[in-house]
Amino acid sequence: MQRNARHFAALALTTLLATGCATQDRNNVSSALTAPLNDLNLIQVEIPPILQDALAAPYALPELVSCDNLAQRVIDLNAVLGPDVDADDEAEQGWLTKGTEKAKGAAVDAIHNTTTGVIPFRGWVRKLSGAERHTKTVNAAINAGSLQRAYYKGAATARGCTAPEQ
Repeated sequence: MQRNARHFAALALTTLLATGCATQDRNNVSSALTAPLNDLNLIQVEIPPILQDALAAPYALPELVSCDNLAQRVIDLNAVLGPDVDADDEAEQGWLTKGTEKAKGAAVDAIHNTTTGVIPFRGWVRKLSGAERHTKTVNAAINAGSLQRAYYKGAATARGCTAPEQ
């Protein structure tokens, strides 16, 4: 069973690389391949400064509260977090594009599952190495950034600002 998973992961990686996958796809594959190093806390995901600021004060308004400034903050957060739930990207995608994205996600998941199976007692290793604590901090920063983006959008709406161009 383990051998079949490795073969599938190798095939998935080859397929992703052969199709000239986008930068985000390469980043996903890269993080799936380096998962054991993450588990040992030998490498860590860096938290972008904008998310560190959001983690420190998610409901803080910028010093200059203007429509342009709020829009720029939303755009900056979108660049780090990806599109918000109200983005129209999904509506414009055809069935083929959606299917391709699902297949890429499944391939990356297969690679991740294979590489994380390398370390026995992975959960304990993550706790003892500090990787689990860092993962919680990263997730908290992402959540804080999402909250801050929503807060900025709400503040912009309350001031009668138009939605920012993304």
